[in-house]
Amino acid sequence: MAADQQLDKIDHAILEALQANCSLSYTELAQRVHLSATPCARRVKLLEDRGYFRGRVMLLDPDRVGLPVNVFVQVTLHHQVKANLQAFEQAVAQWPEVMECYLMTGDFDYLMRVVVPDLRSYQRFLDESLTPTPGIDNIRSSFSIKQVAYRTALPLNHLIPE
Repeated sequence: MAADQQLDKIDHAILEALQANCSLSYTELAQRVHLSATPCARRVKLLEDRGYFRGRVMLLDPDRVGLPVNVFVQVTLHHQVKANLQAFEQAVAQWPEVMECYLMTGDFDYLMRVVVPDLRSYQRFLDESLTPTPGIDNIRSSFSIKQVAYRTALPLNHLIPE
């Protein structure tokens, strides 16, 4: 597989299978994608070398580990200049409660998803971490009532050669 070569159906199947369960053995994976173990392992290594994998993780159930509260936080900075953006992003990287953070277009600068055990913990996060951060002009919090959809697997149908 050259670095610029398109993925074929077997590569696609490997990516789909590993997104669903990264702990599959090469033998199990090979059976799912209709290859023998050695060529399958070689393809996985090539996909890894080409940068298709960011890492391997075990997803935990937030409720089981006592983190049932999801808060979506919109943050607006005083001025959206490079120094302020970098300072805010460096601060966010230090907060374990922040599961996702995106620089946005539109009415606010950042959208974060924060997980906490309860409202008191979120108040503590606001008081001790977010609010004291220099450069913040406005913070707006929205609490999730129910998770309707959650995926970790990316949709890959656009990668299938026609």
